Amino acid sequence: MRIATFNLEDFGGEKQSTDRVTAQIEALRPQLLRLDADILCFQEINSKRAAPGAKRGLYAFDRLIENTPYAGYSWIATTFGPKQEFADKHNLVILSRWRIVDTQQIRNNLLRGPSYQPVTAEPPAEEAMAVQWDRPLLHVSIELADSRLLHVINLHLRAPLASPVDGQKSGPFSWKTASAWAEGFYLASLKRSGQALEARLLIDKIFDQDKKALIAVCGDFNAEIRDTPTRIICSHIEDTGNGALSSRALVPLENSLSQSRRYTLIHNGRKQMLDHMLVSNALLADFSSLEVHNETLGDELVAYTSIEDSPQSYHAPVVAEFKTV
Repeated sequence: MRIATFNLEDFGGEKQSTDRVTAQIEALRPQLLRLDADILCFQEINSKRAAPGAKRGLYAFDRLIENTPYAGYSWIATTFGPKQEFADKHNLVILSRWRIVDTQQIRNNLLRGPSYQPVTAEPPAEEAMAVQWDRPLLHVSIELADSRLLHVINLHLRAPLASPVDGQKSGPFSWKTASAWAEGFYLASLKRSGQALEARLLIDKIFDQDKKALIAVCGDFNAEIRDTPTRIICSHIEDTGNGALSSRALVPLENSLSQSRRYTLIHNGRKQMLDHMLVSNALLADFSSLEVHNETLGDELVAYTSIEDSPQSYHAPVVAEFKTV
């Protein structure tokens, strides 16, 4: 069994022409075929309306997997709003060779975001606001060929970019005051850590029902292994201080790699592992190997400043192989 996670990075959507999507598909499809995965977690898949007023569809994604082995897989994606439509940007998708028997998306369901009253907003905020996560988590239960149940959680945590504060932005990436930027950065950190905590609450609910549950948490954490969000989700006994909780800790599979191979993104020359696969001890028992396909990975900052409409993703896909079938 092979499980993969891949941030396709702003793939498809309303603003992208047919030629642009075709170029993306030509760049991404060979990477998908190389993964040769049975279960895939995708982040940043955008949607589009076929006509004004029509329901949104993942048309670029449909094109990406057509005429590939993945075309026959079952898949589920996140939806938003009362009409349960795909979001315009950054949908999560899970594909599975095997039957998806249950699915749920979690966004401020297990954890209500804290109330917060901005202090630098202009005009001044008159009351506290409820902090909401940017995106939901996507959880599916998959019946494997050996009849065991596998829980897969796909997530894309908030990036460490300052959240907007009313009246304090002077441009897309510029702020009027240092204090306003600092407050926006604090809010972004609050959202990222809060969503990580909600993921941990979901994991413990699964363990409450089955202490030997097979769990894989995959996706773009926008955090490295010792950063707060990843530590929250892993909950190692070195952090909890309780050996009785060891069976509930999650294991980062990247620990099996040499340090030189342990990165999924390059930013201004710095190699970072932001895309992770964390597994329960029961699933770790079947673990064989991990691959990070970063051989051709470019520097995202260089690309942003010097390449117009690059069709590539600047996140490397990650794939783990397990002995279970």
